[in-house]
Amino acid sequence: MSLPAEQTEEQLPPLGALPPANTRHDPYAAFRSVPYARFAASFVLAALANQAIATTVAWQFTKHLTNEGDKALALGGIGLIQAIPILLLALPAGHVADSQPRRTILWITQALLVASACLLGLMLLTDQFQIGLAYGLLLVNAIAFTFQRPARASMMPTLVPAKDISNAVTWNATIFETCSVAGPAVAGPLIQYFSPAVAMFASAAMAAAGLVLIVQLPRAAAAAAKERPNFASLMAGLRFVFRTRLLLAVMSLDLFAVLLGGAVYLLPIFAERLHLGAVGFSWLLAAPSIGAIGMALVIAHLPPMKRAGPAMLAAVALFGVATIVFGLSTSFWLSFAMLVVCGIADNISVVVRHSLVQMLTPDAMRGRVGAANQIFIGSSNELGGLESGLTARWMGPVASVVTGGIGVLVVVVIVALRFPEVRRLRKLSDVSPVDAEGGGRDVPVKPIEAAAGPSPAGGG
Repeated sequence: MSLPAEQTEEQLPPLGALPPANTRHDPYAAFRSVPYARFAASFVLAALANQAIATTVAWQFTKHLTNEGDKALALGGIGLIQAIPILLLALPAGHVADSQPRRTILWITQALLVASACLLGLMLLTDQFQIGLAYGLLLVNAIAFTFQRPARASMMPTLVPAKDISNAVTWNATIFETCSVAGPAVAGPLIQYFSPAVAMFASAAMAAAGLVLIVQLPRAAAAAAKERPNFASLMAGLRFVFRTRLLLAVMSLDLFAVLLGGAVYLLPIFAERLHLGAVGFSWLLAAPSIGAIGMALVIAHLPPMKRAGPAMLAAVALFGVATIVFGLSTSFWLSFAMLVVCGIADNISVVVRHSLVQMLTPDAMRGRVGAANQIFIGSSNELGGLESGLTARWMGPVASVVTGGIGVLVVVVIVALRFPEVRRLRKLSDVSPVDAEGGGRDVPVKPIEAAAGPSPAGGG
C-alpha cells in the first residue's frame, strides 16, 4: 500500500502492532515499491531461464540413455551435482551476502548463468552432447545459484516496508512457481518442434535480459561490517537457526518432506511410463507450479493466515498423501492432478517458512540465515533427487515415490509432537526480528502463547 506523502518510514507502526480499523488488505502492496517491482522482474527472467535449462537437460539425458535404471541414476546425478555446491559453499555464500554489496553478487552470478546456458546450447547445436561435460556446466550453474540465493533473499526485505515483507514473500513464491510452469511449458514445445539447442539459447536470452534488470537495482552498502570469514562468522547463521526453535522446526519439516518426496526428479521416467512426449512431460513438470500459483494468488488476496502453524502441518501432510497417490497412478490426468495438489500444499509451506525466515532475522544476519535455509531446503531438494534416483534404481520408481510419501507423513507427526511452537503459531505478523546474540530461543513463543487470549495484532 502506498504511503501518504507526509508519512515517513520512521512513522510506520512496529511490526505486529494493531493496524488502524480502516486499513484494508492490499494484495499488491509489495509492488508499490518500484525497486521491488524491478527486482521481481529480474527474478522472473532468472527463474524462467533456470527452469528451461533444467527441463532441456533432463529431457536430453533421457534420450541419450536407453536403460531405465541408467536414466534414473543419471537424473539423480543432476540432484547430486546441484547439491554439492550448497553443502560446501552455502555458508561462505551467506557470509558474502552479508559482507559484500548484494547487487554486485546478483549480477556476477547472473552472468555465470548466461555463460553456462550459452555453452550448453553450443554443445547441443553442434551435436556434441556429453553427459560429463553437461554435469560440469550444471555444476557451474549450481555454484552461481548457491551464491545468488542468499543475496537475493536478503536483499528483498530491504526493498519494501517492513509491513509488506510477508506480501513480498508471497509474490516471490508466486513468481517462482509461475516461472516453474512457464519454463517447462516453453521449453517442451521448443524441444519438440525445433530442437533442444533452440530451447537452451532461449534460456540464455532470458538470463541475459534478467542481468540487464539487475544492474538497474539500487546500490546499497554491505549489510554488515566487512570481516574476514572465520569459523564463528560462517556458523553464525546455523547457530541462529538452532537457537530459534520456530525456525528450526519449520526448516526441519521442509527439509525431510522435500528429501523424501522428491518425485519430480523421476518425472521423465513416469512420462515414459505414461507414453507421453516432450509436451506431456513438460506439463507434468509444470503441474506442481500450477497448483502453487493458484494457492499463492489465494494467499496474496486473502487476509493474513490466522493459524499459520497448523496450516503448514496440514499442507505438508497433504503433500505426502498426494505423492503416494501420484506414485500409484497409471492415468495422466490423475498424475497431473496429484502434482497440482503437491504444488498447492508446497506453496503454503513455502510462504510460512520464508516469511518466518525474513521476519525473525535481523538484516545484518539475513545472508547467513538465508544460507542456512539454503542448506536445509536447497540441499534437500537436490539430495531428494539423488535419493529418488538411487531408490528407484533399487526398488523401482513406483515403490520409491510411494515410500517417500509415507515418510513425509511420519515426519509431520514427529515435528508436530516435538515442536509444539508450530502448532501454536497463529498470525505471522505476531513475530518480529529477534536478537542475533541471544538467538531468540524464547522470543517467538511469547506471541504464540498470547494467541490463546487476545493477540497483540487482533488475530485469533
